Amino acid sequence: MYSFFYFRKEKNRKKPKIYVTASLLDIKPTLISRKLLLYLRHIMYKSILKPILFQFDPEKVHYFTFDCLKFWMSIGFIRKIVAKKFRMEDPRLKRTVAGLTFSNPVGLAAGLDKNAQVFEELGDLGFGFIEIGTLTPKGQPGNEKPRLFRLPQDEAIINRMGFNNNGVDDAVIRLKARKNKNLIIGGNIGKNKITANEDADKDYEYCFTALFDVVDYFVVNVSSPNTPNLRALQDKEPLTNLLNKVMVLNNQKQKPKPVFLKIAPDLTNEQLDDIISIVADTKIAGVIATNTTIARAPLTSDKAKVEAIGAGGLSGKPLAKRSTEVIKYLHQNLTELSQLWV
Repeated sequence: MYSFFYFRKEKNRKKPKIYVTASLLDIKPTLISRKLLLYLRHIMYKSILKPILFQFDPEKVHYFTFDCLKFWMSIGFIRKIVAKKFRMEDPRLKRTVAGLTFSNPVGLAAGLDKNAQVFEELGDLGFGFIEIGTLTPKGQPGNEKPRLFRLPQDEAIINRMGFNNNGVDDAVIRLKARKNKNLIIGGNIGKNKITANEDADKDYEYCFTALFDVVDYFVVNVSSPNTPNLRALQDKEPLTNLLNKVMVLNNQKQKPKPVFLKIAPDLTNEQLDDIISIVADTKIAGVIATNTTIARAPLTSDKAKVEAIGAGGLSGKPLAKRSTEVIKYLHQNLTELSQLWV
């Protein structure tokens, strides 16, 4: 969003007169200060909407906002207004990564639209790409609730969702019906909780095959901390075997698609060196860094509250430093490969 003030000098006036008009709906604004409008929106959210939403369970609020988004975007003229307002069509924003051209570099990571329910509505909000999932072969409920926790003081969230989703075949139905073919869609794939690591490759292969015709790129997720033993698949031997099997399937296609690996921020530099070696050996497109962390430093929230929450992946502001360190390290060593940063 770019903002500016509009100035116009009236006839027979020596000093410019500033015209400022604003509408909370921002429908066909004339001579508007977008800076003022953005400020008003910020105040409305921070002072009114956010305090109300924070009175309710975060997972319920998540589904409530999805329902609201689907309802309002189902009204044709509202959707057109939203798309016109938020979709940025500017060649300066375009990026080409792994042979894919993104309309802009700001995308939505996996975890929000797990079941590919609102990917087109989210696309109309201006995102350059939407990553759906994580999807597994069979639907699964995930871990027991509550499993999503706010840490407002740290501007962070702890979640232990556990790959809750309706199964890859359910998502494929909606992805086949998508109307906006220009919106880049990524498919984030994982294994079912009940699948042993020794058989994990079969789950990834199933999801890859099911999604191949309806997504533009793939993300192999072996870094979530909320599925037991999943991160063990990041070890060199099992990860190499898994990616090789996915790439065999990919290379059998007439037009292979980019395959990325999503990694944890908790890896040491030595483990990152292994990742770099594996990426080069398996010839995948690159790395998505990073997932959530199991670390709890440097949180400032009440220690007893954090301990009471228990296990889960931490995301938000406290993760920024470590994620940036991982990104920097990979950027210095993955110079010949594509990289997406989350």
